[in-house]
Amino acid sequence: MYLSQDELTGPQPYASYLNDSSGDAGGAVLPLGHDYPAEYQHMVHAHWRGFREPPIYYRAGIYIGFCVLMFLNLFGNGLVIWIFSTSKSLRTPSNLLILNLAIFDLFMCTNMPHYLVNAALGYIAGGDLGCEIYALCGGISGMGASITNAFIAFDRYKTISNPIDGRLSYGQIILCIIFTWMWATPFSVLPLFQIWGRYLPEGFLTTCTFDYLTNTDETRLFVRTIFVWAYAIPMTMILISYYKLFTHVRTHERMLADQAKKMNVKSLSANVNNDSMSVELRIAKAALIIYMLFVLAWTPYSVVALIGCFGEQQLITPFISMLPMLACKSVSCLDPWVYATSHPKYRLELERRLPWLGIREKHVSSGPTGAQESVASVSGDTLAMSVQN
Repeated sequence: MYLSQDELTGPQPYASYLNDSSGDAGGAVLPLGHDYPAEYQHMVHAHWRGFREPPIYYRAGIYIGFCVLMFLNLFGNGLVIWIFSTSKSLRTPSNLLILNLAIFDLFMCTNMPHYLVNAALGYIAGGDLGCEIYALCGGISGMGASITNAFIAFDRYKTISNPIDGRLSYGQIILCIIFTWMWATPFSVLPLFQIWGRYLPEGFLTTCTFDYLTNTDETRLFVRTIFVWAYAIPMTMILISYYKLFTHVRTHERMLADQAKKMNVKSLSANVNNDSMSVELRIAKAALIIYMLFVLAWTPYSVVALIGCFGEQQLITPFISMLPMLACKSVSCLDPWVYATSHPKYRLELERRLPWLGIREKHVSSGPTGAQESVASVSGDTLAMSVQN
């Protein structure tokens, strides 16, 4: 089913790479994985043994970057979870999806301390079990966040296109949240028990992910399936939702403009600011940012996995394979600012509880009219968080 241990740690396919001794005194070049303990050597895929040990400044740079990302993740997502779970005005169905996203993003942070230990040691602390736990946390949080983003896009389309009757109920949102955890589980657990796929160290051999390098039909089928499951399906859902949202608002704005022209008035839309950008542009910009965050998070992983499985594996260097991991970690830190800090009521809570942050937000109406706001007065904030939930 998989390569034997002898094959896994056998001949180095790119050993010629090791012959380049430039910059090394005496011509001695240490191969990647040389400092792995003997009992952990079986974890190192033969592909990585063909590369030199990375320069110390590579490791130091990623180490410092991880420390910064861990702080931003804990601070940003911690604030979202604290504010949304303790503020009564924010306990709405739609906001439960934002809370769920913050939990997934915070879960992504759970393996960051493990990485810091791994980087200091030069190998995966805990061996096979440590590698599996590290990759399991990354798999659940990554796939869970991607499908949650898809549900957020769908919820915004429903809320803005039909703000009175189209809102999802508490029960529907709870089912969506349960579904996100169920969605994230199968392709995280199957490699854990090596039922289908497995987890192995990658890159500088201080992080772990699913095996995309072993040349077997089973591995190729697993990579194809997880690509569709974790990347293609959520991305398609996001694209469809925001396309329909943009089309709806554009049609509605044209209808209002035509009606205003017939009535010989400037505009029928409420709360129009002549100095602000058009509703179309606001929605297009916000939708583009949300979509690009998803693309930036998961496209690198998808490309590296597909090349490693179906393309020229020589292109997958240790440094190149580390970039997808950094992309996903970075986006998990950006999500709370994109999805939550544009929410007026959230900003009001931050202003009230943490005045030292320097946030200034206009007070929003909490009356019944706020909940019935029509698409005619959709603003950038309404798109970003379905403001009057």
